[in-house]
Amino acid sequence: MNSIIQAAVSGFPQGQEEGDMLVRLRDQLTRLGVNAELRDNNSALMVHKPVPGMPVWVFVGYGGAYYSWQNAERRHPTSDVEGAADVLAEYIAR
Repeated sequence: MNSIIQAAVSGFPQGQEEGDMLVRLRDQLTRLGVNAELRDNNSALMVHKPVPGMPVWVFVGYGGAYYSWQNAERRHPTSDVEGAADVLAEYIAR
């Protein structure tokens, strides 16, 4: 196996793990009545505002430690999915 393929394969589990984190966040947002959908092979979460406007894009960053949005100016630990969903729900309601 060449080095490029090895690098891609070795990085895949982390990408899948981050996708799973976004799935859990989407599920929690849905429980709160927030419209959110996974995009780009589970690499991003698009959270719709309750009024017309631009959606909020959420990513997993910082080595999987945080959900981040608004150009990473806002973030919340991935270890607290419920708290992240609450903060995001409040954020989009503004």
